[in-house]
Amino acid sequence: MEKLELKDRKDIPEKYKWDIESMYKTKEEWEKDLEYVLNKAEDFPKYKGKLDSSGEVLLEALNEQMDLYRKIANVYVYANMKLDEDTRVSSSQEMQDKALAAYVKIEEKTSFMTPEILSIDEAILNTFMEETEGLKLYDHYLKNILRKKEHVLSTEEENILAQMGEIYSAPQKTYSMLNNADIKFPKIKNEEGLEVEITHGNFIPLMESKNREVRRSAFEGLYTTYRSFKNTFAQLLNGEVKSNIVNARIREYNSALEASIFENNIPVSVYKNLIKSVHNNLDSMYKYMDIRKRALGVEELHMYDLYTPIVKDVDFNIPYEEAKQLVIKGLEPLGDEYINIVKEGFNEGWIDVYENKGKRSGAYSSGSYDSKPFILLNYHNTLDNVFTLAHEMGHSIHSYLSCKNQPYVYAGYSIFLAEIASTTNEALLLDYMLKNVKDDREKLYLLNHYLEQFRTTVFRQTMFAEFEMLIHDHVEKGGALTADYLCETYKKLNEKYYGPNVVVDDLIAIEWARIPHFYYNFYVYQYATGFSAAVEFSQQILNKGDTAVERYLNFLKSGSSDYPINVLKKAGIDMTTEEPVNNALKVFGELVEEMDKLI
Repeated sequence: MEKLELKDRKDIPEKYKWDIESMYKTKEEWEKDLEYVLNKAEDFPKYKGKLDSSGEVLLEALNEQMDLYRKIANVYVYANMKLDEDTRVSSSQEMQDKALAAYVKIEEKTSFMTPEILSIDEAILNTFMEETEGLKLYDHYLKNILRKKEHVLSTEEENILAQMGEIYSAPQKTYSMLNNADIKFPKIKNEEGLEVEITHGNFIPLMESKNREVRRSAFEGLYTTYRSFKNTFAQLLNGEVKSNIVNARIREYNSALEASIFENNIPVSVYKNLIKSVHNNLDSMYKYMDIRKRALGVEELHMYDLYTPIVKDVDFNIPYEEAKQLVIKGLEPLGDEYINIVKEGFNEGWIDVYENKGKRSGAYSSGSYDSKPFILLNYHNTLDNVFTLAHEMGHSIHSYLSCKNQPYVYAGYSIFLAEIASTTNEALLLDYMLKNVKDDREKLYLLNHYLEQFRTTVFRQTMFAEFEMLIHDHVEKGGALTADYLCETYKKLNEKYYGPNVVVDDLIAIEWARIPHFYYNFYVYQYATGFSAAVEFSQQILNKGDTAVERYLNFLKSGSSDYPINVLKKAGIDMTTEEPVNNALKVFGELVEEMDKLI
C-alpha cells in the first residue's frame, strides 16, 4: 500500500468529499428539523387509545408516525455522517447525541402503536381497510403486524417482558466486556522479531504472516488464553441460549430458531436447507484445502495455515480514478440504467473517498429516504479497496432504487436481503477481472480472493449457523451447555467442514468463545444465504442477459413491499429450495478446478 501522509479534512479536494450539504446547508436548518420532530413526538400520544375509533384516525396516526421517522432519519443520518468526517469535532459529537436522544424519544412516544393495532378486532380492521382509501397503502405493513398476533401477549405481560429486556441482554453485555475489555493475550515475536501483544485487531494480520512460526504462536497464544476462561465463556453462552429459548416458549414458538427468523417471515426450511446443501458440497472444500496444502508446501496443513496468502508478491496498485473505471467495466452486464446511476454516484457527491485526520475508519453505505445514498471510504490503491468500492456502490444503488420506487413505509429492506446487491457487484467485477487479466499469477490471486470469500462467508458462516442450531437443540431437549460439550461439538464441526487434508488442532475447539455473533440469535446464516443468492444472480445476469437483468433490477426496486423470501422469488431465486446454494457451490467447485490447473 502506498504511503500517504494523513491530511486534515480541509486539505482534501472537494471532488473527493461527499455532498452532505445537500441534506442541510446550515446547522440552523438541521436544528429546525430537530425541533420539528421533538414537538411532533411530544404531540403524538394524542392518538393513544383512539386507533380503533375510525379508519381515518388510524390512517392519520400511521401517516404522522411515518412522517416522524422520515424526518428523524434525516436528522440522525446527517449528524452521524458529520461526526464521521472528523470524530474529534465536539460540535458534531453534540449533534449526534441530540439526534440519538430524539430518536429514542420518538420510539418511546410511538411505542403504543403496534400493541394497539394488534388489539383492534380483525373484522373492524378489515372494514377500515375497505372503507378508508389511504389505508390501502399500509395493507402489507398492517398484515405483517397482524402476522405476529398469536405470539404477542397481554399488555401487562408485554410490559413485564420489556422490563426484563436488560436482564436478557446481560450475557451478551458481560461477554462483550470480558472479550473486549478484560481479556489479555500474550506477547509473541512478529516477522521482524519484535515483541507484539496479540489483540483482536492484529490477530488476523498475524495469521496472514508469511512466517509460519508467527502464525502458530499467534494461534496458540490467542486460543490458550480463551481456553483458560472456557467455563466462564460456556456459562455466558449458556445464559444467552436459555434466554432465546425461554422467550420463544413464552411466545409459543416451536423453537428458538423459529422465533428468531419469524420476524422476517423466513421458513425454518431455509435455514436447514442451507446446512444440507453445504454438507452435500464439502468435497470441493476438501479439494481447496488440498490445493492450499500443496501451494504452501507443507507436510501438514494446520488451522493456523488457513489465512496466509497462497499467492505471494502480487501487487495491484489501482488509483481511485482507475478503480472507478474498473467498477464501471465490471458492472456493464447490469445495463445502461444501472451504469448511469453508478456514474451519478461518482459525479454527484455520493462518495467520501480518502482518509483524513479524525475520520471514521472502514467503509459503509448510509443515507435516508430523502438524501443521496452516501458512501464512506478510506481509499488506498489496493485490490481490496476496489472491491470495497463496488460493494458499497451495490448497497447504495439498492437503497437508491428502493427509495425511488417505493413509498417511505416500504423503502427499507431486511438484513436477509441487505448483502445481496453488494456481493452481486463484487461477483460481477471479479468475473470481468478474471476474463481480462493477462498474468497467470494475478489470475491465481483473483481466484484465491474469490475462493476465500466462499470459504469464510458460505462454509464458515454455515458452520457457525449449524453450531448455533445444535447447541439450541441440545438445550431444548434438556441438555447442558458445558465447556466440554461446546468444545467437542465445535471441533467435530471443524473436522466435518475442513475435511481430511487439514489437521484440526485441539485448540480450535475453543474458537466458539471468540465469536460474538453467537450472541446475535441466529443471525449469521444470512451471510451465507445472501452470498449464495448474489452468486446465483451474477451467474444469471452473465448467462441470461436482459431478462435476468430486468428481474434483478425489479428486486432492487422492491424494498420491503413484500416478505424477503417473496421479493427474491419474484426475481427468480427461490431460497426455500436447495437450488440457489447448490448453484453457488457449483461455481465454487468450478473455480477450485480452475485453480488446481494453475497451481
